[in-house]
Amino acid sequence: MDNQALNELEVVIPNLHWRYSGVTATNRMIAPRLARLCRAAWLGRHRPDGIVPLSLRDFLRLRRAPRTRPCVWHARRNDEMLAGLLLRLLGWPLKLVFTSAAQRRHTWITRRLIARMDAVIAASAAAASFLRRESTVILHGIDAQTYSPPADRQAAFAATGLPGKYGIGCFGRVRAQKGTDVFVKAMCRLLPEHPDFTALVIGPITSDQRIFAAALKRRAQNAGLQDRVRFLGELPIEDVPQWYQRISIYAFTSRVEGFGLTLLEAMAAGAGLVAARAGAAEQVVTQGDTGVLVPPGDVDALVEALRPLMREPARAAEMGRRARARVIAEFSVDAEAEKIAAFYRQL
Repeated sequence: MDNQALNELEVVIPNLHWRYSGVTATNRMIAPRLARLCRAAWLGRHRPDGIVPLSLRDFLRLRRAPRTRPCVWHARRNDEMLAGLLLRLLGWPLKLVFTSAAQRRHTWITRRLIARMDAVIAASAAAASFLRRESTVILHGIDAQTYSPPADRQAAFAATGLPGKYGIGCFGRVRAQKGTDVFVKAMCRLLPEHPDFTALVIGPITSDQRIFAAALKRRAQNAGLQDRVRFLGELPIEDVPQWYQRISIYAFTSRVEGFGLTLLEAMAAGAGLVAARAGAAEQVVTQGDTGVLVPPGDVDALVEALRPLMREPARAAEMGRRARARVIAEFSVDAEAEKIAAFYRQL
């Protein structure tokens, strides 16, 4: 980055987490749009196309670059907030912004860090309610071009070579927090009734969750469903959208969630949706119209909500069409970027 570009830089988007996560996915989706609205650069791993990288050398030079106003440092994690505070203490010209998506009481260290931010964005009204300071609510959006319905969903599924005619999916890290066990238990009851379906679990299994994941695989095997409950692991970022196109139904089973971006991804791709009342589900899903809401951790409720959609895949398809229309109308990532850019300008 040349000297003038450093002098005019308005926003640094740090992504300091080494593992790909939902926060990273959110960052990657919004950053290129922000870069079209303000002079922004990406610092860290997993940089998407459409935003310039800020190298370590560039960042060191930024401290001494002549400026007329500070640069926004937009953190989304504790380590990024802490880094911003330390950098400002060492002389970097930074205004510190944090986006909070968590819908739970924050730990003492998170509360201390948030209190020292210049401004805070909450990803939902529920997330704002757990903050002990003023915040601005800006709901997440989705790229409805990247996450879009296929021309022929059955053909897209058939191309995978998996058993049956239809897919039902649960995406995200394999762990109790995400309710992966709730999904697998429901599938062990429903798949024998619906031989045309195969269940797909897509997401990383971290070292601390291997025992948990092995128990779920054994449960499927004991039910004689090892070929129809597939754990596909962590996939390349660019491959995930096509798996939403291959499934007819998406199950959002989180017990605890910040926002739950997979809700919008599945809706944008036109999949029928059953969602636990976690994260932003109640704000995103119109009950009985664009999805069905169930209590978190309730296997019986999940089974009863999924059964009619599995019995009538055309019903799931119609729900998916309504869901995509709502995403386009109300949850555009471009609208989210414009709101965040306006928020920056107020600083």
